[in-house]
Amino acid sequence: MSAAPAQGVQGVLDGMPRRLYPCTPTRLLTWLDCPRRYRFTYLDRPAPPKGPPWAHTGLGTSVHTALASWWRLPAGERTPESGAQLVRAGWVREGYRDDAQSAGVRERAARWVRDYLADVDPGVEPVGVERTVSAPTQALVLSGRVDRIDERPDGSVVVVDYKTGRRPPADDDARSSLALAVYAVAAARTLRRPCALVELHHLPTGTVAAAAHGDGSLQRKVAEAESIAREARAADEAYAAGTAGDDAFPARPSAVCGWCDFRAACPDGRAASPQRRPWDAIEDAVEGAGGHVAI
Repeated sequence: MSAAPAQGVQGVLDGMPRRLYPCTPTRLLTWLDCPRRYRFTYLDRPAPPKGPPWAHTGLGTSVHTALASWWRLPAGERTPESGAQLVRAGWVREGYRDDAQSAGVRERAARWVRDYLADVDPGVEPVGVERTVSAPTQALVLSGRVDRIDERPDGSVVVVDYKTGRRPPADDDARSSLALAVYAVAAARTLRRPCALVELHHLPTGTVAAAAHGDGSLQRKVAEAESIAREARAADEAYAAGTAGDDAFPARPSAVCGWCDFRAACPDGRAASPQRRPWDAIEDAVEGAGGHVAI
């Protein structure tokens, strides 16, 4: 028996629904911030070499890791001081000017965590810690990893995101965050529970910024994610087909280029801003100088 004509198979494939585009908030926001950095991060293989590690990135990683590890301890061992010890034990040293600077920031971070945990009930288990959640939309599969998911007495859940940057976030920051809204939608889908409340917990000050979403505001955030993803997906497909030139991934030069991992591979970024030192964000936070870098 002869094989069916190739065009018949192609005709069936042409009528199939388009595959949902998998993405995270980080991927979408990278595209929105700078398509060229997006290409370097997600498409170019091998990717251009990155610059040296950043001290502020290591600080954020150290604090997040300690808080996640604290919840894995037996309840009786979850003390504020054990949280501080976890910061010290898992400290990321790279990026600092010298050992003295690293040690000073480490102790400051340990105090943040100890003071923060003094107001946390160690016996109330979160629904999730470093939990991956996902949800499909009409065009996407949105996913992400949430720092913590808490439960409320009514059975609903709350997305908690830790922050260690210099500037304390406000409620408007929580309300406008695309990432938090995506996490709320994905947590509700994954856990089969209502999720409308999102919170930013700022470790340096112990403050909490919160926002309660309604169905309408979450739908608008999903529509925003789909709009960004349409552009990113089209660029991905053009890149894979070999039809995308540099103009498909334009640089968006700004002062932030001084902090970019791929600055050495981007002439526009080098022209836009001087190279920042790996520890500059830490000194800015201590001295109150310079621009804020979110951690």
